[in-house]
Amino acid sequence: MKIELRKDCKYAMLVPTSMGIRITPVNGQPVHSSDTFKVYVTSAESNVASVSSYLGLPVKVLTTFVKGSPIARMIKDNLAGRHMDYEAKEVDQGGPWGYRHQINIADTGTGSRGPRVHNDRAGEVGRTLNVNDFDLDRIFGKEGVQIVHLSGLIAALSPETGTFCLEIARAAKKYGTRISFDLNHRASFWKNREKELADIFAEIASISDILVGNEEDFQLCLGIEGPEAGGNDLADKIESFKGMINNVKKAFPNPVVYATTLRQVVDANNHLWGAIMAAGDDWHVVEPRKITVLDRIGGGDGFVGGMLYAVLKSWEPEKWVQFGWANGALVTTLLTDYSEPADEDQIWSIWQGNARVKR
Repeated sequence: MKIELRKDCKYAMLVPTSMGIRITPVNGQPVHSSDTFKVYVTSAESNVASVSSYLGLPVKVLTTFVKGSPIARMIKDNLAGRHMDYEAKEVDQGGPWGYRHQINIADTGTGSRGPRVHNDRAGEVGRTLNVNDFDLDRIFGKEGVQIVHLSGLIAALSPETGTFCLEIARAAKKYGTRISFDLNHRASFWKNREKELADIFAEIASISDILVGNEEDFQLCLGIEGPEAGGNDLADKIESFKGMINNVKKAFPNPVVYATTLRQVVDANNHLWGAIMAAGDDWHVVEPRKITVLDRIGGGDGFVGGMLYAVLKSWEPEKWVQFGWANGALVTTLLTDYSEPADEDQIWSIWQGNARVKR
Protein backbone atom coordinates (compact mmCIF):
# COMPACT_ATOMS: atom_id res chain seq x y z
CA MET A 1 0.00 0.00 0.00
CA LYS A 2 1.22 3.51 -0.83
CA ILE A 3 0.02 7.04 -0.21
CA GLU A 4 -0.20 8.83 -3.54
CA LEU A 5 1.58 12.19 -3.34
CA ARG A 6 1.31 15.24 -5.56
CA LYS A 7 4.01 15.65 -8.15
CA ASP A 8 5.83 18.83 -9.21
CA CYS A 9 5.62 20.41 -5.75
CA LYS A 10 8.11 22.97 -4.48
CA TYR A 11 7.85 21.59 -0.96
CA ALA A 12 7.80 18.06 0.36
CA MET A 13 6.49 19.25 3.74
CA LEU A 14 4.87 22.33 5.22
CA VAL A 15 4.51 22.96 8.97
CA PRO A 16 2.57 25.79 10.63
CA THR A 17 4.15 26.48 14.00
CA SER A 18 4.86 28.86 16.87
CA MET A 19 8.62 28.98 17.28
CA GLY A 20 10.33 29.52 20.63
CA ILE A 21 13.35 28.69 22.69
CA ARG A 22 14.18 26.02 25.23
CA ILE A 23 16.38 26.81 28.23
CA THR A 24 18.11 23.73 29.67
CA PRO A 25 20.61 23.35 32.54
CA VAL A 26 23.91 21.71 31.68
CA ASN A 27 25.05 18.30 32.94
CA GLY A 28 21.53 16.98 33.52
CA GLN A 29 20.95 19.20 36.56
CA PRO A 30 17.54 20.47 37.74
CA VAL A 31 16.52 24.00 36.79
CA HIS A 32 16.12 25.34 40.31
CA SER A 33 19.66 24.44 41.40
CA SER A 34 21.50 25.50 38.22
CA ASP A 35 23.27 28.69 37.20
CA THR A 36 24.47 27.64 33.74
CA PHE A 37 22.04 26.98 30.89
CA LYS A 38 22.02 26.20 27.17
CA VAL A 39 19.49 27.81 24.84
CA TYR A 40 17.99 25.88 21.92
CA VAL A 41 15.46 26.86 19.26
CA THR A 42 12.43 24.58 19.28
CA SER A 43 8.83 23.86 18.36
CA ALA A 44 7.03 20.53 18.11
CA GLU A 45 6.12 21.02 14.46
CA SER A 46 9.55 22.11 13.24
CA ASN A 47 10.93 19.17 15.24
CA VAL A 48 8.81 16.86 13.08
CA ALA A 49 10.09 18.42 9.86
CA SER A 50 13.80 18.36 10.74
CA VAL A 51 14.59 14.81 9.65
CA SER A 52 13.21 15.59 6.18
CA SER A 53 15.12 18.87 5.87
CA TYR A 54 18.41 17.37 7.09
CA LEU A 55 18.04 14.49 4.65
CA GLY A 56 17.55 16.81 1.70
CA LEU A 57 13.81 17.26 1.23
CA PRO A 58 12.46 20.82 0.82
CA VAL A 59 10.56 22.02 3.91
CA LYS A 60 8.69 25.24 4.59
CA VAL A 61 7.65 26.73 7.95
CA LEU A 62 4.70 29.09 8.40
CA THR A 63 5.05 31.14 11.58
CA THR A 64 5.16 34.59 13.17
CA PHE A 65 8.13 36.60 14.44
CA VAL A 66 8.45 39.47 16.86
CA LYS A 67 9.77 42.31 14.73
CA GLY A 68 13.31 43.34 15.65
CA SER A 69 13.67 40.68 18.36
CA PRO A 70 17.12 39.10 18.79
CA ILE A 71 15.33 35.84 19.68
CA ALA A 72 13.51 36.03 16.34
CA ARG A 73 16.88 36.45 14.63
CA MET A 74 18.19 33.39 16.48
CA ILE A 75 15.17 31.39 15.31
CA LYS A 76 15.55 32.53 11.69
CA ASP A 77 19.23 31.57 11.69
CA ASN A 78 18.42 28.20 13.24
CA LEU A 79 15.76 27.41 10.63
CA ALA A 80 18.17 28.39 7.87
CA GLY A 81 20.78 26.12 9.45
CA ARG A 82 18.24 23.31 9.34
CA HIS A 83 17.78 23.94 5.61
CA MET A 84 14.18 25.14 6.07
CA ASP A 85 12.43 27.94 4.20
CA TYR A 86 10.10 30.09 6.28
CA GLU A 87 7.28 32.54 5.64
CA ALA A 88 6.11 34.71 8.51
CA LYS A 89 4.37 37.87 9.54
CA GLU A 90 6.53 40.26 11.57
CA VAL A 91 4.54 41.47 14.60
CA ASP A 92 5.51 44.60 16.54
CA GLN A 93 6.51 43.78 20.09
CA GLY A 94 4.25 46.51 21.45
CA GLY A 95 6.53 47.52 24.29
CA PRO A 96 8.19 45.53 27.09
CA TRP A 97 4.86 43.95 28.11
CA GLY A 98 3.93 42.96 24.56
CA TYR A 99 4.65 39.95 22.40
CA ARG A 100 7.54 37.53 22.64
CA HIS A 101 8.47 34.02 21.56
CA GLN A 102 7.47 31.17 23.87
CA ILE A 103 9.98 29.87 26.41
CA ASN A 104 10.25 26.21 27.37
CA ILE A 105 12.26 25.73 30.58
CA ALA A 106 13.20 22.07 30.95
CA ASP A 107 15.85 19.84 32.44
CA THR A 108 16.67 16.41 31.06
CA GLY A 109 16.44 14.49 34.31
CA THR A 110 18.93 11.77 35.07
CA GLY A 111 18.73 8.32 36.63
CA SER A 112 15.97 8.10 39.22
CA ARG A 113 15.14 11.81 38.89
CA GLY A 114 12.68 12.47 36.10
CA PRO A 115 12.76 15.61 33.93
CA ARG A 116 10.59 18.60 34.74
CA VAL A 117 9.19 21.01 32.17
CA HIS A 118 7.86 24.51 32.77
CA ASN A 119 6.18 26.26 29.82
CA ASP A 120 6.16 30.05 29.86
CA ARG A 121 3.86 31.11 27.01
CA ALA A 122 2.66 34.52 28.25
CA GLY A 123 2.50 36.98 25.35
CA GLU A 124 3.32 34.24 22.85
CA VAL A 125 3.46 35.78 19.38
CA GLY A 126 2.40 32.47 17.82
CA ARG A 127 -1.09 33.01 19.25
CA THR A 128 -1.56 35.69 16.57
CA LEU A 129 -1.13 33.27 13.64
CA ASN A 130 -3.90 34.31 11.26
CA VAL A 131 -5.02 32.74 8.01
CA ASN A 132 -5.35 36.21 6.44
CA ASP A 133 -1.59 36.71 6.70
CA PHE A 134 -0.83 33.88 4.23
CA ASP A 135 -1.82 33.26 0.61
CA LEU A 136 -2.92 29.65 0.87
CA ASP A 137 -3.87 29.45 -2.81
CA ARG A 138 -0.32 30.40 -3.74
CA ILE A 139 1.27 28.10 -1.16
CA PHE A 140 -0.81 25.03 -1.96
CA GLY A 141 -1.88 25.78 -5.53
CA LYS A 142 1.11 27.42 -7.23
CA GLU A 143 4.08 26.36 -5.05
CA GLY A 144 2.62 22.97 -4.14
CA VAL A 145 3.06 20.88 -1.00
CA GLN A 146 3.12 17.08 -0.73
CA ILE A 147 2.37 16.77 3.02
CA VAL A 148 1.22 19.40 5.50
CA HIS A 149 1.78 18.46 9.13
CA LEU A 150 -0.63 19.97 11.64
CA SER A 151 -0.39 19.78 15.41
CA GLY A 152 -3.08 20.07 18.05
CA LEU A 153 -0.72 22.35 19.97
CA ILE A 154 -1.10 25.04 17.31
CA ALA A 155 -4.78 24.35 16.66
CA ALA A 156 -5.51 24.96 20.37
CA LEU A 157 -3.27 27.96 21.03
CA SER A 158 -5.98 30.56 20.40
CA PRO A 159 -9.22 31.02 18.47
CA GLU A 160 -7.17 32.57 15.65
CA THR A 161 -4.78 29.63 15.41
CA GLY A 162 -7.68 27.17 15.50
CA THR A 163 -9.21 28.85 12.45
CA PHE A 164 -5.74 29.06 10.89
CA CYS A 165 -5.17 25.30 11.13
CA LEU A 166 -8.68 24.51 9.96
CA GLU A 167 -8.32 26.69 6.86
CA ILE A 168 -4.91 25.19 6.11
CA ALA A 169 -6.44 21.71 6.28
CA ARG A 170 -9.26 22.76 3.96
CA ALA A 171 -6.84 24.33 1.47
CA ALA A 172 -4.63 21.24 1.57
CA LYS A 173 -7.63 19.03 0.86
CA LYS A 174 -8.68 21.30 -2.03
CA TYR A 175 -5.29 21.06 -3.73
CA GLY A 176 -4.58 17.38 -3.08
CA THR A 177 -1.95 17.84 -0.37
CA ARG A 178 -1.83 14.99 2.13
CA ILE A 179 -2.66 15.99 5.71
CA SER A 180 -0.83 14.68 8.78
CA PHE A 181 -2.44 15.52 12.13
CA ASP A 182 -0.80 14.88 15.52
CA LEU A 183 -3.51 15.51 18.12
CA ASN A 184 -1.15 16.62 20.93
CA HIS A 185 -3.75 17.31 23.62
CA ARG A 186 -2.84 19.87 26.30
CA ALA A 187 -5.41 20.22 29.08
CA SER A 188 -4.49 23.83 29.88
CA PHE A 189 -5.11 24.86 26.24
CA TRP A 190 -8.55 23.21 26.23
CA LYS A 191 -9.87 24.66 29.50
CA ASN A 192 -13.27 26.32 28.93
CA ARG A 193 -12.92 25.76 25.15
CA GLU A 194 -13.89 22.08 24.93
CA LYS A 195 -16.80 22.41 22.46
CA GLU A 196 -14.98 24.88 20.19
CA LEU A 197 -11.84 22.78 19.96
CA ALA A 198 -13.64 19.44 19.72
CA ASP A 199 -15.39 20.68 16.58
CA ILE A 200 -12.15 21.95 15.02
CA PHE A 201 -10.23 18.78 15.83
CA ALA A 202 -13.02 16.55 14.55
CA GLU A 203 -13.12 18.33 11.18
CA ILE A 204 -9.36 18.21 10.72
CA ALA A 205 -9.25 14.53 11.73
CA SER A 206 -12.09 13.74 9.33
CA ILE A 207 -10.09 14.96 6.31
CA SER A 208 -6.62 13.86 7.46
CA ASP A 209 -4.63 11.15 5.72
CA ILE A 210 -2.34 10.38 8.67
CA LEU A 211 -3.62 10.58 12.26
CA VAL A 212 -1.28 10.32 15.24
CA GLY A 213 -1.94 10.38 18.98
CA ASN A 214 -1.61 8.53 22.25
CA GLU A 215 -4.47 7.09 24.26
CA GLU A 216 -5.20 10.40 26.03
CA ASP A 217 -5.10 12.34 22.74
CA PHE A 218 -7.69 10.09 21.08
CA GLN A 219 -9.94 10.13 24.13
CA LEU A 220 -9.76 13.81 25.03
CA CYS A 221 -9.52 15.36 21.55
CA LEU A 222 -11.86 13.07 19.63
CA GLY A 223 -13.97 11.42 22.32
CA ILE A 224 -12.80 7.91 21.40
CA GLU A 225 -13.00 5.08 23.92
CA GLY A 226 -9.54 4.37 25.28
CA PRO A 227 -7.66 1.08 25.47
CA GLU A 228 -8.80 -1.61 27.84
CA ALA A 229 -6.62 -2.27 30.84
CA GLY A 230 -3.81 -4.64 29.97
CA GLY A 231 -0.94 -6.19 31.84
CA ASN A 232 1.89 -4.35 33.52
CA ASP A 233 4.19 -4.49 30.49
CA LEU A 234 3.77 -2.48 27.31
CA ALA A 235 3.91 -5.64 25.23
CA ASP A 236 0.83 -6.93 27.08
CA LYS A 237 -1.11 -3.80 26.12
CA ILE A 238 -0.56 -3.88 22.37
CA GLU A 239 -3.84 -5.67 21.59
CA SER A 240 -5.81 -3.16 23.66
CA PHE A 241 -4.12 -0.30 21.82
CA LYS A 242 -5.10 -1.92 18.53
CA GLY A 243 -8.66 -1.98 19.80
CA MET A 244 -8.49 1.74 20.52
CA ILE A 245 -7.16 2.48 17.03
CA ASN A 246 -9.98 0.38 15.56
CA ASN A 247 -12.41 2.62 17.47
CA VAL A 248 -10.73 5.66 15.93
CA LYS A 249 -10.98 4.11 12.44
CA LYS A 250 -14.72 3.58 12.86
CA ALA A 251 -15.29 7.19 13.92
CA PHE A 252 -12.81 8.73 11.47
CA PRO A 253 -12.49 6.43 8.44
CA ASN A 254 -10.76 8.84 6.04
CA PRO A 255 -7.13 8.49 7.22
CA VAL A 256 -4.94 5.87 5.56
CA VAL A 257 -2.54 5.71 8.51
CA TYR A 258 -3.20 5.70 12.28
CA ALA A 259 -0.23 5.59 14.63
CA THR A 260 0.75 5.76 18.28
CA THR A 261 4.00 5.36 20.17
CA LEU A 262 4.51 3.14 23.21
CA ARG A 263 6.78 4.18 26.05
CA GLN A 264 7.58 2.69 29.43
CA VAL A 265 9.97 4.65 31.63
CA VAL A 266 12.35 2.45 33.62
CA ASP A 267 14.28 5.54 34.73
CA ALA A 268 15.15 8.88 33.12
CA ASN A 269 17.88 7.29 30.99
CA ASN A 270 16.35 3.91 30.23
CA HIS A 271 13.05 3.52 28.40
CA LEU A 272 11.20 0.81 26.57
CA TRP A 273 10.18 2.31 23.22
CA GLY A 274 7.71 0.84 20.74
CA ALA A 275 5.11 1.85 18.17
CA ILE A 276 1.89 0.71 16.53
CA MET A 277 0.79 1.74 13.05
CA ALA A 278 -2.29 0.73 11.08
CA ALA A 279 -1.83 1.29 7.34
CA GLY A 280 -4.99 0.37 5.47
CA ASP A 281 -6.00 -3.06 6.75
CA ASP A 282 -2.47 -4.00 7.87
CA TRP A 283 -0.90 -3.67 11.30
CA HIS A 284 2.77 -2.85 11.75
CA VAL A 285 4.05 -3.16 15.32
CA VAL A 286 7.43 -2.40 16.82
CA GLU A 287 7.58 -4.42 20.03
CA PRO A 288 8.96 -2.27 22.88
CA ARG A 289 12.76 -2.28 22.85
CA LYS A 290 15.18 -0.81 25.34
CA ILE A 291 16.71 2.55 24.42
CA THR A 292 19.19 4.68 26.35
CA VAL A 293 17.95 8.25 26.77
CA LEU A 294 19.99 11.42 27.11
CA ASP A 295 16.97 13.74 26.77
CA ARG A 296 13.48 12.39 26.12
CA ILE A 297 11.90 15.62 24.84
CA GLY A 298 11.21 15.45 21.11
CA GLY A 299 11.18 11.66 20.80
CA GLY A 300 7.50 11.54 19.84
CA ASP A 301 7.96 14.30 17.26
CA GLY A 302 10.96 12.38 15.94
CA PHE A 303 8.78 9.30 15.45
CA VAL A 304 6.22 11.28 13.43
CA GLY A 305 8.95 13.00 11.42
CA GLY A 306 10.66 9.73 10.55
CA MET A 307 7.37 8.14 9.55
CA LEU A 308 6.48 11.08 7.29
CA TYR A 309 9.93 11.05 5.69
CA ALA A 310 9.47 7.37 4.85
CA VAL A 311 6.05 8.15 3.33
CA LEU A 312 7.58 10.96 1.26
CA LYS A 313 10.25 8.53 0.02
CA SER A 314 7.50 6.09 -1.10
CA TRP A 315 8.94 3.22 0.93
CA GLU A 316 6.83 0.24 1.91
CA PRO A 317 4.60 0.76 4.99
CA GLU A 318 6.65 -1.62 7.14
CA LYS A 319 9.54 0.84 6.82
CA TRP A 320 7.38 3.83 7.76
CA VAL A 321 7.00 2.70 11.37
CA GLN A 322 10.56 1.34 11.56
CA PHE A 323 12.16 4.58 10.39
CA GLY A 324 9.84 6.55 12.66
CA TRP A 325 10.77 4.43 15.67
CA ALA A 326 14.48 4.73 14.94
CA ASN A 327 14.36 8.48 14.33
CA GLY A 328 12.51 8.96 17.61
CA ALA A 329 15.21 6.90 19.34
CA LEU A 330 17.88 9.07 17.66
CA VAL A 331 16.31 12.27 19.00
CA THR A 332 16.50 10.96 22.58
CA THR A 333 20.29 10.79 22.20
CA LEU A 334 20.54 14.48 21.29
CA LEU A 335 20.33 17.67 23.33
CA THR A 336 18.28 19.37 20.63
CA ASP A 337 14.58 18.50 20.53
CA TYR A 338 14.88 17.55 16.87
CA SER A 339 16.65 15.05 14.69
CA GLU A 340 19.93 16.01 13.00
CA PRO A 341 20.85 12.81 11.13
CA ALA A 342 24.08 12.63 9.18
CA ASP A 343 22.34 10.39 6.65
CA GLU A 344 19.65 7.72 6.38
CA ASP A 345 22.14 5.02 7.34
CA GLN A 346 22.65 6.58 10.78
CA ILE A 347 18.94 6.11 11.51
CA TRP A 348 18.78 2.62 10.01
CA SER A 349 21.76 1.62 12.16
CA ILE A 350 19.71 2.49 15.25
CA TRP A 351 16.88 0.30 13.97
CA GLN A 352 19.36 -2.55 13.41
CA GLY A 353 20.83 -2.13 16.90
CA ASN A 354 24.25 -1.38 15.46
CA ALA A 355 26.08 1.17 17.64
CA ARG A 356 29.57 0.20 16.53
CA VAL A 357 32.08 2.82 15.43
CA LYS A 358 31.75 3.73 11.75
CA ARG A 359 35.03 4.84 10.23
